Amino acid sequence: MIKVKSLADVTAKWGDVTPGRTAYYEKAASVAGADWEAGAAAASGAYKAAVTAANIEAMFKGGVKKAGAAKYNRKVATVGVARFGPGVTAAVEDFEKGVGPMLDEISKITLSARAPRGSEANYARVREIGTVLHKKRLALRAAGS
Repeated sequence: MIKVKSLADVTAKWGDVTPGRTAYYEKAASVAGADWEAGAAAASGAYKAAVTAANIEAMFKGGVKKAGAAKYNRKVATVGVARFGPGVTAAVEDFEKGVGPMLDEISKITLSARAPRGSEANYARVREIGTVLHKKRLALRAAGS
């Protein structure tokens, strides 16, 4: 039989020691982008196999149920709230890059005339915007943006 430390001891040490390793994380993770990109691209076949597996829906549902609403709510309160503002600040450049082409496309649309409230013609106006944005999204994806 292998002697192991108690779960309480292992958990306490992990919780106490690991946060102090932030500098190690920063040093390694901040330069790992190329390795991540290459590995993620190389794993596309495995990704496709995983998301098209016959039992994927049941596995996904089981994972959601196992994690549960309580964990979700706890993580929002203990981690998410503190990360939200800095995450938004860090994503400003990415947001601009993503939303810019869409706003540009919207600015070029000349909508059909507005009709009376409840008219199907008003829904067509929304469809006009949706069609243009969908085509732009597909074009950006094809271009690798």
